[in-house]
Amino acid sequence: MTLHIPSSPAELAAVVAAARSTGTPLAVAGGGTRAGLGRPVQAAATISTERLSGITLYEPAELVIAAKAGTPLREVTEALAAKGQRLPFEPMDHRRLYGTSGEPTVGGVASANVSGPARINLGAARDSMIGLKFVNGLGQDVKSGGRVMKNVTGLDLVKALAGSFGTLAVFHEVCFKVLPKAEGERTLAMTGLSVPQAVAALSAALGSPFEPTGAAHWPASGGETARTLIRIEGFAAPLAYRTDALSKLLAPFGAVETLEADASAGLWADIRDAAAFAGTDAAVWRISVPPSAAPALADRLAPLEPRLMLDWGGGLVWAGVAATGDAGAGRVHAAAKAAGGYATLVRAPETVRGAVDVFSPAAGPLMAIQRKMKASFDPDGVLNPGRMYPGV
Repeated sequence: MTLHIPSSPAELAAVVAAARSTGTPLAVAGGGTRAGLGRPVQAAATISTERLSGITLYEPAELVIAAKAGTPLREVTEALAAKGQRLPFEPMDHRRLYGTSGEPTVGGVASANVSGPARINLGAARDSMIGLKFVNGLGQDVKSGGRVMKNVTGLDLVKALAGSFGTLAVFHEVCFKVLPKAEGERTLAMTGLSVPQAVAALSAALGSPFEPTGAAHWPASGGETARTLIRIEGFAAPLAYRTDALSKLLAPFGAVETLEADASAGLWADIRDAAAFAGTDAAVWRISVPPSAAPALADRLAPLEPRLMLDWGGGLVWAGVAATGDAGAGRVHAAAKAAGGYATLVRAPETVRGAVDVFSPAAGPLMAIQRKMKASFDPDGVLNPGRMYPGV
């Protein structure tokens, strides 16, 4: 397979334009750490953002940072940490789940809208994206949004393209708003709660004035005791008060243990990266539902004997099931729809991902919108054809 590695936006646009003129479908690649996310792409060539790398703007006082799409995410987080700042959305590192190497990139995070536990309080990747430069399937270099908050226009287009998995455009620069790094963190932990009890406890915490930035639950599994976890972050003095007040609020649900910074950080890294499923052969589903619907969803999935993990107060349910047959696709999608949500098959063998709906089947009007967007941005189907839906 031909590999194109452009070193400038102009070269990137030329590669896409040439592919369009010859009818050559392109697979879009970044760091390769989450290549197993989505349906298999049938392409004759690959275009990589590897050489489109480097931080292009960092204004700590303005709380914004911009970087080329191929920039390792590590470089951005290290630059921010040096100034006491962070990306608010706490992006997941898929390497543990997939067993991949390489480096997650800025473009990969933006194109897949990769978000972690802090989303429950601080928003998703798309909520932090304020500017985007990309080449569409016509080979046109386009800019949307801006580089400072007071100057931003075109935000709707930026948010629409976040999570498009390279099917509409190849990103070459992304600008994010950032936040100060929290001075400290603590996690309140309870054990032995059922899924309904845990969701009730998490909802109580999230509805309180104490602003948790993490709310997760590991149900009992394989002899392990169920754990319910709530993270709070902030300055030291208010953090102590909030910890005590939230512990009292949660007391009706059971005994509350407080985990200090290092132990807390390790737990949330595991939750962020779905570490419960690392090193296993399970097919892994990521299901988004209203938090109150999580207990009923767990009941509907029970025939699959899943290993579950709940994040976002129950709004995100990870489910590991046997990677045989259709990996439970029919039941999972039906259960997600009944709960008012949607499901994504995050990890499974390529043969399974090529045969089932990796993303929840889109209803007629929604699929019509998907097709119209594809026709507008990539009318000849050059970019990552079929990665999200067959023929799109």
